[in-house]
Amino acid sequence: METVVAEGAPAARAEAHPNQFALLRQRRFAPFFWTQFAGAANDNLFKFAFTVLVTYQLQVAWLQPAMAGLAIGALFILPFLLFSATSGQLADKFDKRRLILFVKWLEVGIMVLAAFGFFAANVPVLLACTFLMGLHSTLFGPVKFAYLPQHLGERELTGGNGMVEMGTFVAILLGNIAGGLVVAIPQVGPQWVGAGCIAAALIGRLAAQWIPVSPATDPGLKINWNPFTETWRNLQLARTNVVVFRSLLGISWMWFFGAVFLSQFPSFAKEVLHGNERVASLLLVVFSIGIASGSLMCERLSRRHVDIGLVPLGAIGMTVFAVDLYFASRGLAPAAGLTLSQFAAQPAHWRVMADLALLSFFAGLYSVPMYALIQLRAQPTHRARIIAANNILNALFMIASSVIAGALLKAGFTIPQIFLFTGIANAVVAFYIFLLVPEYLIRFTAWVATHVVYRFRVRGEEHIPVAGPAVLACNHVSFVDAVLLMAASPRPIYFVMDHRIFRQPVLGWLFRLAKAIPIAPQKDDPAVYEAAFERAAQVLREGDLLAIFPEGAITRDGTLQPFKGGIMKVLERARADGIAPPVVPMALTNLWGSYFSRIEEKGAMVRPFRRGVFNKVGLNVGAPVGAAQVAPEALQQRVAALMTP
Repeated sequence: METVVAEGAPAARAEAHPNQFALLRQRRFAPFFWTQFAGAANDNLFKFAFTVLVTYQLQVAWLQPAMAGLAIGALFILPFLLFSATSGQLADKFDKRRLILFVKWLEVGIMVLAAFGFFAANVPVLLACTFLMGLHSTLFGPVKFAYLPQHLGERELTGGNGMVEMGTFVAILLGNIAGGLVVAIPQVGPQWVGAGCIAAALIGRLAAQWIPVSPATDPGLKINWNPFTETWRNLQLARTNVVVFRSLLGISWMWFFGAVFLSQFPSFAKEVLHGNERVASLLLVVFSIGIASGSLMCERLSRRHVDIGLVPLGAIGMTVFAVDLYFASRGLAPAAGLTLSQFAAQPAHWRVMADLALLSFFAGLYSVPMYALIQLRAQPTHRARIIAANNILNALFMIASSVIAGALLKAGFTIPQIFLFTGIANAVVAFYIFLLVPEYLIRFTAWVATHVVYRFRVRGEEHIPVAGPAVLACNHVSFVDAVLLMAASPRPIYFVMDHRIFRQPVLGWLFRLAKAIPIAPQKDDPAVYEAAFERAAQVLREGDLLAIFPEGAITRDGTLQPFKGGIMKVLERARADGIAPPVVPMALTNLWGSYFSRIEEKGAMVRPFRRGVFNKVGLNVGAPVGAAQVAPEALQQRVAALMTP
């Protein structure tokens, strides 16, 4: 779907840059991006080098090689459980730039101590540094995601999150590769790792110096230092917004899903793919590139809006390719320690790599819109604490993934069977979340309609308010008008619709799911008529978008019909409630004659593909009109003017 911004649009909403990569040239984003990139790379450089050191080079009686990875992972995650609640409060209370600078100085100090541990081969010191680096990441996490909505507009949020997600996984990949290669250098490897960790920390601190001021969102907040009561308070706080809380659970499930695959890569490479350690590294490379690619694609696929319609698409892809990975990895010919070139020479292994790449690609499509939605919908004064609650849930879900995967292995499951189980579980969990939050399915339907059925072009979308109540007034051309309007708006829309459309088998279910408001003529059903206006008034009182088709019915000849007075009654009720919502005129174009219009004598939806596929249709959005200036005739003229190309 193509987007065109009207000439003279406000600078904050206009196409200020061609794509998300242009953010790397702007001070509000670039220093922050490189700060978090250096931090993620340093985390993984340190952890992986330490794991290799205690697994292959040091003989520590009280830390067996088989337990080293588990112990290091557990120590790193522990601070997320203990201190996330406190870190969320700090990020809401203090200027985020000051907090980032403090965290980066803390990282430098930790890495100096870690360098001593590497030079002295002191495992207890390195274990302590692992815990402290977990604390560093715990403090940085809420700041990281609460910073973005303070400096990026709604149309930049998806792209910004995609860049951060991409940068994080590329940094993880580079950190792991560097850690494994450098620590293996004979005699001087650990010392070089220590020096590298200090250098990465200093680079992050230097980049942070140029991060712009980010004022506190709740400077009067009193810190509750009890991590247990504050954790509970944060989770309760997140539950006050159902969509946000379910999205937190959705993100945590993605971390569960990813942790299952990442934790099994070494064993999968050795026992199932019959490859050496470089094959295991290849799996990590493919997975990281897939996540990064999916994260970057979100901006393009969502028209640079926060479009959670991508989430069900991502969930479908995750399940399909996780299940196919099971079938692709069954019955591979046994071999002894295949090298990277030997592994790549076998065609059967390319299917495994494709499944892994696509699985992680769709995971990127799944997670980025959820993060952006939380940032957009969470109350600004509590945003960092909501993100801290997400970090707590992520840690719990990752721990649960380790426990469940271990239990399945003990019960006799093979690694491919664990992947199959996880793929099927993903379908069940995703379907459950989408039923609890129907907005995901609704937006997915709108996404499919505007990317698969139609080629949808929007002009003037900057006129759709990103906050506050408003009435959208549009011509009525087809049975899918509401679906197209949903796709054009970054916010949920509540539609007032003819009660008869709810009798349609599929569309009726969809509009009930969208909480559309049925209306009937007063003479036919006075109760439904009055209930519709009462519900419309409630939508505006709650600060949401209300959409009306003032013609009252779908056009039968493609022309604009006279506007009825229902919109005036809505505005009168709003005025009585002390609200004066702007009215935004809209016009759908080139939709007449499509399958869903009433061009056929027998009615709509008679001849599929009567105009072929990928029809070009459009939506033109006009400048808002003040509630006091609205009259049906004048509004009709504005909509008619928008109907011309």
